[in-house]
Amino acid sequence: MADTLIDDLRFAHMLADAADSITMDRFRALDLDVSLKADSTAVSDADKAVEETLRRTLATARPRDGFHGEETGISGWGPRRWVIDPIDGTANYVRGAPVWATLIALLVAEEPVLSVVSAPALSRRWWAHQGGGAFTGKGLRGGRKITVSTVDWVKDSFLSYSSLGGWVESGRGRQFGDLLRCAERTRAFGDFWSYMLVAEGCVDVACEPELALHDMAALVPIVEEAGGKFTSIDGDPGPVGPGALATNGRLHEEVLDMLAADPEEEREDSLVIPRRALDV
Repeated sequence: MADTLIDDLRFAHMLADAADSITMDRFRALDLDVSLKADSTAVSDADKAVEETLRRTLATARPRDGFHGEETGISGWGPRRWVIDPIDGTANYVRGAPVWATLIALLVAEEPVLSVVSAPALSRRWWAHQGGGAFTGKGLRGGRKITVSTVDWVKDSFLSYSSLGGWVESGRGRQFGDLLRCAERTRAFGDFWSYMLVAEGCVDVACEPELALHDMAALVPIVEEAGGKFTSIDGDPGPVGPGALATNGRLHEEVLDMLAADPEEEREDSLVIPRRALDV
């Protein structure tokens, strides 16, 4: 299986190259077409073009594999399925901020076994395959192996997140506020960026309350092959939701305990934000 995964990883990099070409061509374009989806999130013509291009390429090169895209859903059936988020961070993309990426993952029997996260506006890419370690660089050649941090306690940790409102809506605003107050340092790097920083050892904890499979699948192999741990915020392994928690592994149980849901609390609970969470 290892040789097959290496071939698939090379192919995933080719898909990422194709996606980068499209996204960079449309990034900050004056005629970029942006609309709102049913869930009120933005989608651009670049999102749609990337997903359609990768879908067609996979249909030709991997016709037996299934496809799961954020914008067009699922097609095909079988033990192997490619999961694509054409632009993770579309809100950044349409505003001209460079923190966005194409997420590409291969699931075998529903387990993420390899992935590529490509952020061309940052000139960065991350990748991993099962048993092969995690790397960052501009491409397969010359990649640098990455590992998570060795921080042992939340009180000494660096925590990254995406937003505050989602935690309140999920009914865990108080728990997340406690986690923010306990961490030594907090920043809202957001989206894929938080999890890649965990894999690189720059950040110790990243978490979000509600994510879909296409948001998470590509993050799992990279975090885990870097030596970290990735679960739902309830502790279930893999990209299963609700939400995601990635840590260096040493902190995982402590953070899970802090985020544990309280069934007696109201869903719209309070969130007291520590001053340092808002510091620039």
